[in-house]
Amino acid sequence: MRPSAQPSAHPAPSAGFATRIAHRAWAGAGLPAARRLTPLALLLLPFLVAALPPGEARAQSSAPQAQPPQTHAQPRPEPGAEEIGSWILTCAADRMTDQTSCRLLNRRPAVPASAGQAALTLEVVRRNGRLVPAVTARDLTIEGIGRGLLAFTGTAQLRFPPNRFFEMPCGLEGRSVVCAPKAEDVERAATELPAAERALVRIVGLVPEESESTEPTELRLSRTGEALARFRARAPEGPGTAEASPGFDLREMLGRLMRFLNP
Repeated sequence: MRPSAQPSAHPAPSAGFATRIAHRAWAGAGLPAARRLTPLALLLLPFLVAALPPGEARAQSSAPQAQPPQTHAQPRPEPGAEEIGSWILTCAADRMTDQTSCRLLNRRPAVPASAGQAALTLEVVRRNGRLVPAVTARDLTIEGIGRGLLAFTGTAQLRFPPNRFFEMPCGLEGRSVVCAPKAEDVERAATELPAAERALVRIVGLVPEESESTEPTELRLSRTGEALARFRARAPEGPGTAEASPGFDLREMLGRLMRFLNP
């Protein structure tokens, strides 16, 4: 009598991960190019994984799956962080170069973290010598790499009522997704930010919970002018604080892949 076959207790993690990426691609079924984006999501996955430091991808893929984070909990300030109204300022000094890098974040995420999705946060970044608002997902890991799709297809809509909204295309800077104002909107964004009392944020991209019909997230802003002044004082503009180079154009690369698959 043959023993019955026992089901494997350890399914292949790579297949499950690829399935999750493909599922996110099919989530945009209402889009005209949805059928082409499923294989594209799988083709672009190596580019996102390649942004991780050597060995980190293997270490995280072999680790047990992390529990989903608390989506409504506010981030705890890091040791030494300054809380200024609705903003949190964190700075770190590089002992090798004697340069200080700072981040100014809103204390409430624009889009909370969820399983496979890193949080998106309203952050202040430098563009063309001005401090402007941006929506970021910093230091992506394997668990939160789903946000990497925003670098190829995503756009953040930001409005400081009663002013009109502007769109911020998303891109990949190192291991971070950064959605920043277009060159023609930098001046207006920098002017409206200090006096704004609230911000409306909505993400448009190839992500299941995000679409143009979703109600925007409202973020209350306070003491923004003071926070910006403190940010400038802690990290004055100089050679060590220049914004990151955009590198290659991810949207152009996506367009080339689509033209290759659909000549």
